[in-house]
Amino acid sequence: MKALKIRVEGIVQGVGFRYFTRRVAKSLGVKGYVMNMDDGSVFIHAEGDENALRRFLSEVAKGPPAAVVTNVSVEETTPEGYEDFTIKYY
Repeated sequence: MKALKIRVEGIVQGVGFRYFTRRVAKSLGVKGYVMNMDDGSVFIHAEGDENALRRFLSEVAKGPPAAVVTNVSVEETTPEGYEDFTIKYY
């Protein structure tokens, strides 16, 4: 089990990015959450096996059709044991 902190930048708010991310995560068995940030980026905490996370990152880097992803930064972190993948609101 690995865990990643992911920040996605570009046109990623108001385009269905969080719902897209949740759908991809659930299809791959990735757990964690996604949320919009005040600076216009999207933050993701993702947990899963290495193969699932690699596939997840590949999809997130593309985003849904209306999104324009300009940067994806990834940092490994400690798994927290999430049981689902949710959308968080601040």
